[in-house]
Amino acid sequence: MATYSNIFIDQGSTFTFTVDLNEVTTGADATLTDFVGVGRIRKSHGSTNSAASFTIVGDVSGASTFTSSDKGIVVSLTAAQTSAIKAGRYVYDIEIRKASTSEVNRVLEGQVEITPRVTLSTET
Repeated sequence: MATYSNIFIDQGSTFTFTVDLNEVTTGADATLTDFVGVGRIRKSHGSTNSAASFTIVGDVSGASTFTSSDKGIVVSLTAAQTSAIKAGRYVYDIEIRKASTSEVNRVLEGQVEITPRVTLSTET
């Protein structure tokens, strides 16, 4: 079962957070070898278009396909990505997937609040 957590993102800012995946599903250290992360932000659960896609890498390896050294994931959006999202409330989730076994685990989900920016990227 996924952990529910609401997040706040400042429009136009780089956004990064780390998720510790130890004891997520088995009660023991997570084994993330050969998993990849996928995460989306959408206006609603029924939306077919995503507002943004998270970049997800292993917390130790920094690789998009996790290794045995990874015990968590780093989730991020660039400033350009957050600039492109209209201010407001959205939903998100993050899954880890292992292609060799078709295993999918939703590890995090919740609401996203995109707070509007005042200073534009063209201003100095």
